[in-house]
Amino acid sequence: MIICSKLMPQGRGLASVLVKRANTITLDWDTRQKSRFDATDSAGRALGVFLPRGTVVRGGDVLVAEDGSLIRVEAAPQKVLRITACSEHGSPFDLTRAAYHLGNRHVPIELQPDHLKIEPDHVLADMLRAMHMTVVPVSEAFEPESGAYGDHGGHSHDGHGHGHGHDHSHDQAPVAAKRVAIPIRSAPAQSHVHGPGCKHEH
Repeated sequence: MIICSKLMPQGRGLASVLVKRANTITLDWDTRQKSRFDATDSAGRALGVFLPRGTVVRGGDVLVAEDGSLIRVEAAPQKVLRITACSEHGSPFDLTRAAYHLGNRHVPIELQPDHLKIEPDHVLADMLRAMHMTVVPVSEAFEPESGAYGDHGGHSHDGHGHGHGHDHSHDQAPVAAKRVAIPIRSAPAQSHVHGPGCKHEH
């Protein structure tokens, strides 16, 4: 077994040609959120991954093996729920509202400009459909948001997140002191009549 104990987020610092030529491993989210796991790369080599506790591996990251070889991580397609606002009766604000309610339940969420993704959960799916969201099961890679102080997958202001390298000079007050009440308007009981093309899958 070949040990991998170093991770290079998104292969930064490596020549792109080296990253492209690297062996690969394809992992689902359940495995990538662990700091210790076994895997087999595209060359059939058995790997033992031992990373600092709390490390989350993202698709596009590169592992460095003890023999100096590189292994590019690919996010495996998996069953997720794709959530979008109703194209006929909704608005972009509906997606923000859905993310707020999911966040209150501490659900891992992948945030995209035009949709959200969560792991399959029929209770949450029913809640979202009741909010007039369109919820569709798909098989896609899952890269949930890491949180304000999470892994490198989130937005970082230290220059290591997305290559910003700039100082926003944010006030570093405790998070609790910055909480702001966000008014969430509930949709009227009869906000619209669903037609056959609504695709909410009620």
